[in-house]
Amino acid sequence: MEITWLGHGCFRIRAKEATVVTDPTDKKAGYSLGRPTADLITVSCDDPAHNAVGAIASDPRVIDGPGEFEIRGVSLAGVATARGKEKDGAQQVAGRNIAFVIDLEDIRIGHLGAIGQVPTSDQAEEIGAIDILLVPVGGGCALDAAPAAETVALLEPKLVIPMHYKTDADTYKLDPLDRFLKEMGVKEEEHHAKIAVTKSSLPETTQVLVLDYKK
Repeated sequence: MEITWLGHGCFRIRAKEATVVTDPTDKKAGYSLGRPTADLITVSCDDPAHNAVGAIASDPRVIDGPGEFEIRGVSLAGVATARGKEKDGAQQVAGRNIAFVIDLEDIRIGHLGAIGQVPTSDQAEEIGAIDILLVPVGGGCALDAAPAAETVALLEPKLVIPMHYKTDADTYKLDPLDRFLKEMGVKEEEHHAKIAVTKSSLPETTQVLVLDYKK
């Protein structure tokens, strides 16, 4: 399996079964996706930074709601979570977020979309065991460093790939990556253009891996 970060919350995941693109973002977010192809697209929330499905070529199937799905040999589960943070008892951003669990090549990938709060115990149980966690860490409408680290501790993935943080391309007011790395105790970060991963290559204990967005 090959995973490439296209920017913001958008990843391209190529596996034997299919190619999945998560949360395609529009150009206003600062990233240029090109015209990637996909068999499936997951959309976490109704926001142009996460649902620009027209940016994806071919004729992919779009999944944007909760439930369990079996499509083109890929098993997916969508779990409804909160979008935005609570302040004085009210949500700062209205609407829901869908966290997706994607099973490919015997690896369970969790893409948390624009989740704004640490998952509840019920939500964590629905999400289940995760091998690779794609988690927002830069704040805005989604998790910032501390709750992102708390979410990692709750879900206990083997590999953590941060997303949705400030880069030289991103136009949103997000926090930089180093705040999350500090929360996770990462002192020396390794950057990768993309990663190839198999079930047997996953680390035994939780590790953070930083992907550079595709330019």
